[in-house]
Amino acid sequence: MSLPSTPPAGSRPRAVLFDFDGTLADSYDAITASANHVRAAHGLPPLPQSEVRLHVGRGLERLLEIMAPGTDQARNLTLYRAHHVTVMKDHTRLLPGARDALGALKQAGFRLGVCSNKKVAFTRELLDFLGLTPLFDVVLGPDDVPRPKPAPDMILEALRRLGVAKDEVVYVGDMAVDVETARAAGVTVWVMPTGSHDRATLAEAKADRLLDDLNAVRAELTG
Repeated sequence: MSLPSTPPAGSRPRAVLFDFDGTLADSYDAITASANHVRAAHGLPPLPQSEVRLHVGRGLERLLEIMAPGTDQARNLTLYRAHHVTVMKDHTRLLPGARDALGALKQAGFRLGVCSNKKVAFTRELLDFLGLTPLFDVVLGPDDVPRPKPAPDMILEALRRLGVAKDEVVYVGDMAVDVETARAAGVTVWVMPTGSHDRATLAEAKADRLLDDLNAVRAELTG
């Protein structure tokens, strides 16, 4: 399914911003392991990845409120982060076509960035581990701005750092929250059913484009 995009007639994007989890990489095994580590600390049974992944995308604090309700969230954050550094590299892998798509976009002259609710140190470490750091001009997380997604702060800060206008950017994500974030920032948003939300949920979110995967994003921008 493809919906009409919103840039003004004749305009061409100069930059592409990406979410991370479910958009560039499958990190759900790592997130699930760390979420269940927190649950175990409170005597709660583990949850399957299929349950945990539904709640990824609105920030770690929100995830842990759902994973371990009514418990000490400051302690939960410490538990999660200490555990996550031990599993995130082994249990995170690039989505199919991600490396080639990013390389092609960079080769075509696009400025590239990441705007993710993942702790920015984790995102940067994973990008480095996956060999993608040289492709990105800006990498932002909730640590870098006053408010996480769905507030527009990360996207607006990325625009400022890249020196591009709102109508020169496409934001690519995998969840309805990515649509909310882009709308709040006033930029074009494309989504793919490669992460937390399925095609039907994304269709209801009414992004500017609903594409199959990163290969389709690459084709739209470089074709």
